[in-house]
Amino acid sequence: MTTEPDSLVRELSSPSVWPDSAVHAPGGDVSLAGVSLAELAERHGTPVYVLDETEVRSRARAWRRALPDAEVVYAAKAFVCRAVVDWMAEEGLGLDVCSAGELELAATRGFPPERVVLHGNAKSPRDLRTALRLGVGRIVIDSDCEIARIASQVPKDTPQKVLVRVLPGIEAGAHRKIRTGAEGQKFGLSIAGGDAEDAVVRVLGQPGLELAGLHCHLGSQITSTEPYGEAVRRLVAFLARIRDRHGVTLPELDLGGGFAAAYLPGDAAPSPTAYGSRIEEELASACAEFDFPPPHLTVEPGRSIMAPAGVALYRVLSVKRTGAQVFVAVDGGMSDNPRPALYGARYTVRMVGRTTTAPMRATTVVGRHCEAGDILAEDVELPEDVRPGDVLAVPASGAYQVSMASGYNMTGRPPVVAVAGGRSRLLVRRETFEDLGVRDVGV
Repeated sequence: MTTEPDSLVRELSSPSVWPDSAVHAPGGDVSLAGVSLAELAERHGTPVYVLDETEVRSRARAWRRALPDAEVVYAAKAFVCRAVVDWMAEEGLGLDVCSAGELELAATRGFPPERVVLHGNAKSPRDLRTALRLGVGRIVIDSDCEIARIASQVPKDTPQKVLVRVLPGIEAGAHRKIRTGAEGQKFGLSIAGGDAEDAVVRVLGQPGLELAGLHCHLGSQITSTEPYGEAVRRLVAFLARIRDRHGVTLPELDLGGGFAAAYLPGDAAPSPTAYGSRIEEELASACAEFDFPPPHLTVEPGRSIMAPAGVALYRVLSVKRTGAQVFVAVDGGMSDNPRPALYGARYTVRMVGRTTTAPMRATTVVGRHCEAGDILAEDVELPEDVRPGDVLAVPASGAYQVSMASGYNMTGRPPVVAVAGGRSRLLVRRETFEDLGVRDVGV
């Protein structure tokens, strides 16, 4: 039997990169929840995304254990489908949605609307109509012009609960494009500039709106607990100022999400317990300092639940050796995973389904699209004899890949398969040319 390279053994033993159920299987394969990844690639074609249902559920439960007195709301934008809505309902999580489409999907599964939070810096008329028709629990106000717009549509005698999204002025997140708690960007209302307080006053003056509290979202892929502690301190100070100036004690505080997931072995990704402990400690301290009653807390994890549970599978189409560089092109790319092109995201990659004694060498895995930026992973270790037809597996692929997939080059979005207990089931089928063609009504 061929001995696995030490780097791959370490990689597969890391539960923060691969799902806990990932193990070596005969023939150079990897099994997930007792299901062969190579067999899934053969059965469903590639690209294909595989979700470990047990991993998703266990991570959802970990957040509930970490903050037992808080409301945990899953950020559906990470990835959502009918099955995921069901899993979150069964695990006792709420849903954070950003569109009428996500709302309608939740409604088709009978998800309790009072456990839904609607976000968006620019909510469409349809978004708001759908939210009010279905009776969502919270609407997050992101700009002052939304206040009258929402209030004018609220049915009489049924005030809509809202949160005001504020900017605490904190720089946090792995890339400037995903830092959303700092001054000078499109989200939220500035505390320092006075816009947030003005919005609070305006909401309080609307009889159709019930101001439940404040909301903030610092960014994405935040690998430290410190920004959350600082956010809690600033937001409680602002809550106390609202009480002292306007005589209103707001009962809720939503800290949003942004909690990190590991994409490479050794990446920092604090546990839900670490985040939760820091948040609870700072909340107790700040509330004592300002003599403010502890607000009901909400957090919105998405990536940290879904990313580590997913593995993307691709098939190699070509291998090109140019000088010292090796380019391995696969049958997917930026159409199913735009994150490397958008943010410079990095991934672990390994070959599955074939043993080899060839040495490993640094390789760049690229996509099939006509863009120089269509690179999935740079400087990853792959066998020197990698060849067309081989299957490559990319862990930590559960979040912000299928949900951001496009129809570029009319390649069709990939299917999503769930695995659990040694069995697999199709959750989302592959998008076909016929699906794409239905929308083309020109003659």
